[in-house]
Amino acid sequence: MYKHLLVPTDGSPLSDYAVDQALALAKALGARVTLFTAIEPFHVIAYVPEQVAESRSSYEEHARRAADQRLAAAAAKASAAGVAHATETVGSEDPHEAIIATAKAKGCDLIAMASHGRRGVKALVLGSVTAKVLTHSEVPVLVYRHAAD
Repeated sequence: MYKHLLVPTDGSPLSDYAVDQALALAKALGARVTLFTAIEPFHVIAYVPEQVAESRSSYEEHARRAADQRLAAAAAKASAAGVAHATETVGSEDPHEAIIATAKAKGCDLIAMASHGRRGVKALVLGSVTAKVLTHSEVPVLVYRHAAD
């Protein structure tokens, strides 16, 4: 069946739930996982170049540290579950494109991820990485929603 799952995480409680569920699935299937997170680039409008440089540097340091912590927590769960795993962090303007590209590059045969389940105006305004992955991915996608959603 599935041998290699890509499991994106953004560190949210819903994403943590999806990681737990994906790890349980991987363990049951004897599959390995690539735990993935994307770092969106720094955006700012400023008039003084020094402000931008310092802010960019601070943002990038904070974003990298947060990504490392997210993946370390997910990797610890994978280790505890006995699931073979690797981690991947990608900087990307469009996280959905990074997810799809990473799934292809790593040879994943399933993307297992969370969805907040936004509908209507919220979905249009906020967008949905999961919806974009579902729309554009050639790799099958399993979407987890927490029972409370």
